[in-house]
Amino acid sequence: MKRVYNFSAGPAVLPVEVLEEAAAEMLDYQGTGMSVMEMSHRSKAFEGIITEAEQDLRDLLNIPDNYKVLFLQGGASQQFAEIPMNLMKNKTADYIVTGQWAKKAAQEAAKYGRVNKIASSEDKTFSYIPDCSDLPIDEDADYVYICENNTIYGTKFKELPNTKGKTLVADVSSCFLSEPVDVTKYGVIYGGVQKNIGPAGTVIVIIREDLITEDVLPGTPTMLQYKTHADAKSLYNTPPAYGIYICGKVFKWLKNMGGLEVMKARNEKKAALLYGFLDESRLFKGTAAKKDRSLMNVPFVTGSEELDAKFVKESKEAGFENLKGHRSVGGMRASIYNAMPYEGVEALVTFMKKFEKENL
Repeated sequence: MKRVYNFSAGPAVLPVEVLEEAAAEMLDYQGTGMSVMEMSHRSKAFEGIITEAEQDLRDLLNIPDNYKVLFLQGGASQQFAEIPMNLMKNKTADYIVTGQWAKKAAQEAAKYGRVNKIASSEDKTFSYIPDCSDLPIDEDADYVYICENNTIYGTKFKELPNTKGKTLVADVSSCFLSEPVDVTKYGVIYGGVQKNIGPAGTVIVIIREDLITEDVLPGTPTMLQYKTHADAKSLYNTPPAYGIYICGKVFKWLKNMGGLEVMKARNEKKAALLYGFLDESRLFKGTAAKKDRSLMNVPFVTGSEELDAKFVKESKEAGFENLKGHRSVGGMRASIYNAMPYEGVEALVTFMKKFEKENL
């Protein structure tokens, strides 16, 4: 068996310890005689899995009692519709557009009400985070929406926007559990888990209880109402059971590593190594504004499409997977999530130095 260094933006690298545990339990989960893939979501065994997973997540993020944790399906993209369906009481919402996913979320929300784009960084290909200290918040806005970490463009909100008392909704898919978070600053935090927490197919929604009501937009399907899932403790229908099981193992791994303060320090160390090289390199250049750089996603280019393609090809041959940039922007991107070891980033930088020497 040979493990590669997987720099994919998602589905992404998972901790080896978690994969080994799951492999050991594949045929017989804790004496049940079956895999978690095979067991009923109504069983005692699975009830233990989902209850423990939720508690560990609450511990990691210090989630207050007046917030519900929902394990759902449909990925982050389904939330683009589910959020306005549940929260757009005044049929108005403010969106800060700092990347492709926030842009898509705004387009989807516009089907249900008036969407105000109150700030954007599209003028410079989403390479920075706009100043959000004094925004033209609509007094009728039901919420203010951000995508906190931009996977494609490698930017991150270092300070949350001043919402002037309005509910903040944040897509945190690609920075979920990478650092400590004050949950009380948000009304809704949600994310697909396939970047930093688990396998594709599960989305976690952390939502303040006062936002969970029966007062949803007319025609909202039962399955897309937060109250449906909150009342049923994420078991209204068959949930993404195996995904939740893996997420639970990752939560345990994070706790064993020392929690989110430790993960933040680890992530800062990895990012500093890669950004440090990019800032000194005569060939490679990072594309995100320095003050807004993500710890999770690092896009870079050589300035030549031919050289970019050569780098992607040769890096794959050297055991570095998924370094090609998103199809909408090209270039390269290294996603260095929690489970990417420091040694992986170190090996990548060594390879980049060699490539630079050979191609200048």
